[in-house]
Amino acid sequence: MLRLLSLLQTHRYWPGAELAERLEVSARTLRRDVDRLRELGYPVLASRGTDGGYQLQAGAALPPLVVDDEEAVAIAVGLRTAAGGAVSGIEDSSVRALAKVAQVLPRRLRRRVDALSSFTTPAAFGGPTVDADALTTIAGACRDDERLRFAYTPRGREPEQRLVEPHRLVSLGRRWYLVAWDLHRHDWRTFRVDRISDYSVDGSRFRPRELPGGDPVAFVQAGIATMPMPYAVEVVVHAPAERVKEHVWQWGDVEGESEQRCRLRMNVDILAWPAMVLGAVGAEFEVIDPPELVTYVREWGQRFARSTTSG
Repeated sequence: MLRLLSLLQTHRYWPGAELAERLEVSARTLRRDVDRLRELGYPVLASRGTDGGYQLQAGAALPPLVVDDEEAVAIAVGLRTAAGGAVSGIEDSSVRALAKVAQVLPRRLRRRVDALSSFTTPAAFGGPTVDADALTTIAGACRDDERLRFAYTPRGREPEQRLVEPHRLVSLGRRWYLVAWDLHRHDWRTFRVDRISDYSVDGSRFRPRELPGGDPVAFVQAGIATMPMPYAVEVVVHAPAERVKEHVWQWGDVEGESEQRCRLRMNVDILAWPAMVLGAVGAEFEVIDPPELVTYVREWGQRFARSTTSG
């Protein structure tokens, strides 16, 4: 019933057969669940006939949803994350919503939320923020299997018009990516959401395609790994490979050469990222390539050394 309500709350018209298929239930079960929602006060409109279907009445005041303990904690944690500013335009509203949620949380749940907030430290590597409306529009198109039009600005090029069948939104670090089937290129593509503008739902439906490999996160990561970057970094690090991998994550390749020596390779657009990784590892290292990283690290070292010099 919660899945049914979540679909109806998009306020779009759902043909009965399509809705039953989406929920993997029979038409009879669907009618029974709709009747239960009406008993709970949700104004569900229905039309009969071969093209009959359901729609939630627009502008209706809906009863509150009931959530369990785990869902309540997830809502509070999600609002705190959103208040941190990764998504532009919702920081203030997230703080206000969090204040309202905190007022109704039982004491046992407030303790869990406070503990999670107090004893976790989010990464602060920065990155572009994305528009909240863009995320919700794209997510809705993914959910409803509706084509999406937008202007996309690739690196160093002019905006291009795209028409896609959106599949999934993927969040990596502080960047959001859309995985979609590009109807002009006739292939799967990954789009950075912060480079998407002038977006609109096309209104036409599509039958979802099967993503190669089936894992949207792995698909995005593979695409990033093969993207041409300004700097191909190669560094010999005097530390175990596993220790270096803990700081590199999926953003580079670490090859062990001995118990206390490994080779790190990264393709990056800015030198600050490998410099931060090497600083976090806290071990001796030698930069093999590029020469710009040698200069960058030397300047960093001089700057840190000056900061510790007494007046």
